[in-house]
Formats: sequence, C-alpha cells, structure tokens
Amino acid sequence: MEKLTKDQILEQLRKITEPELKKDLVELNLVKDIKVDGNDIELTVMVNNPAMHYKKRMQEAVEFNLRRALGADLNIKCQIEPLPREKPEGKKVLPNIKNIVAVASGKGGVGKSTITANLAVGLAKLGYKVGLIDADIYGPSAHIMLDCVNERPTTIEVDDKNLIKPVENYGVKLMSIGFFSEMNQAIVWRGPMASKALRQMVMDTHWGELDYLLVDLPPGTGDIHLTLVQMLPLTGALIVTTPQEISLADAKKGAAMFQLDSVQVPVLGLIENMSWFTPAELPENKYYIFGKDGGKGLAEKLDLKLLGQIPLVQSIREAADVGRPAVLQENTIIAACFDDLCHATREAVEFRNDALPKTKVVKVN
Repeated sequence: MEKLTKDQILEQLRKITEPELKKDLVELNLVKDIKVDGNDIELTVMVNNPAMHYKKRMQEAVEFNLRRALGADLNIKCQIEPLPREKPEGKKVLPNIKNIVAVASGKGGVGKSTITANLAVGLAKLGYKVGLIDADIYGPSAHIMLDCVNERPTTIEVDDKNLIKPVENYGVKLMSIGFFSEMNQAIVWRGPMASKALRQMVMDTHWGELDYLLVDLPPGTGDIHLTLVQMLPLTGALIVTTPQEISLADAKKGAAMFQLDSVQVPVLGLIENMSWFTPAELPENKYYIFGKDGGKGLAEKLDLKLLGQIPLVQSIREAADVGRPAVLQENTIIAACFDDLCHATREAVEFRNDALPKTKVVKVN
C-alpha cells in the first residue's frame, strides 16, 4: 500500500459538509493538525455546534469517509472541537442585566406562571439577583403568586430621570400590569396598547444589576412575543408544557417561533409540568393523568434539553394562591423538584453563553 499523504486525507474530507455552515470542511478551513504515520492518522476537525451528539456525528462521518476511501484498517484518532465563540458583549439595552430569559408556552393552562414564579424565587434562593416581568398583560398573576397584591411600585430618580422602582419580595424584583389595575378589572386593550405597556414595564423600570430577568409571556405567539424580541436581546427561551398531546402540539409551535430564521432566540430547554399526580396520602404513587413522558419525548424530537418534570400536587396550587411559592417549602419533594429545575436552568444558560454568540435584537416587519 502506498504511503498515505495529507492531500489524500483532505481530498476525502472535501466530501463532508459542515451541516450548519453548508460548505465542506476543507473549504471552511476546519481541518487542523493532520498527522500521518503509516496507518495511523491523527487530526482535529472544528464544528459550529458544540453539542455532544453533533460532535459525535461529525467524528463518525470523518472516520467512515476516510476508511471507505483509504483503507478499512486505518487507525484514526479524530478530535472534534467547537469553533471559538466571541463572548457576549455588553448590551446597550439594560446593560446591567446579565441574562434575559423568556418563559413561554404554546397554550394556556399549563402552569407557565407558576413555573416562572418558582424559578425566579428559586434562583434568588441560590443567591442570584433576579427580576421578573409579568408580560401576560391580559391575565397577570405574578403579583398574586409573590404575595404583592396590595403593593404598588414607586418612583425613583436615576441620572435625572424618573423611573419606576419595582416591587420586591422573596428577593425578586417584580413588575406586573396587575399593580396598575383592580383585581376584578378586565384589561381590554388592542395589541399596540398591550405592547406599549410591556415597553414601559421593561424600559422605564430601574432594575439595577440583575443576574437573571425572567419574562413570563402570555400563551401563544402574538404581539407581546414580537415586541419582546424586537426590544431585548434575549439570552434564551424556556418552553413549558404538560405531557398531554394537545399541549405538546402547541409547545412545538412555541419553540418553533423562537427558532425562526427571522428571530433566532436559543431555546434553552423544555419544562414538563403536571407530569404525574401524587396524592398526599400516597406520596410514593404516581398517576399519569395527562400522559407519561410526553415532554421528554418532545424534547428528544426537537433536540432540546428536558430541564425538569414537575408533578401535579395540591400544595403547589395552594402555595401559589397564598403567595408563597412552593420552592420555599423546606424538606419537601416539591421544593426539591423546583431546586433541580433552577440548577438545570442555570446550567443551560451558562452553556448557551459559552457556546453561542449573543442574541441580536430582532427586526420584524
């Protein structure tokens, strides 16, 4: 057998396309450090996506093409490395907020606001500086869940400007349209009015320094969602669903909105709520009322992380109604579920910031 050369190896690697960059590995200069010693080949290939499964597929493609063309007995050591990314630059909008995360769902009634409230309080419990915007203009509930019904935002002067000082409880700074309306008052606004209210809550509020600003979005994919991605460079989005097929179908649409070419907001992961029912008198039992592992299956299908499964337990609802989120309960299974969700969300945000460039504000016509 003739001695292998680097040119022969590069010729075969020209046949492999980097899936996201749409050109071959050699044209993109993604092949590095080729070493040939008899039947031993060492090389490094750079890829655009740092996900483990993505790197594995590229490694298999390289080894398959080289062995098929140059010899099945080759010993190939192929190292797959992600392309270096620029660290997120400081944002011009809300520059003192490190991460802005939208919490969304395709449909109502899946417990998105309950998840958001517990996530905010749980992150604050871990020592982070957290803010929460209740962007569900027509059905605000965060002020109830955080026991702030009777509170009202005040004003504060910052750099010769009068800004809104958010209400704070459980270590979370909160803004909600619920502060500016009566409990029984219906908010009957057209889309532009609702979008204007959201802009004021975001831009006219003195948030100070925050590690996380969570935005609790209304169901669906409408004006509020478009206003948010046009106004803020979101770190990412979380999608909340139940295991039920109807909910999963809408959750898929919710995730697809953020993944549109014109939007391109990273989806950090999926959260399955009401995963099973556990009665208080039978704490070890699980009854899958809405189906089993529907969220897990959808996460796998969409290649997303399943960040948590939260059971359907009466105490979660009771805690929300009295304004003390269940994550604050001590030594309970429910609090442990929410604690795990907080850790998983934090890790997903950190991975996103290390692996991907910052999100750009969307220009939507």
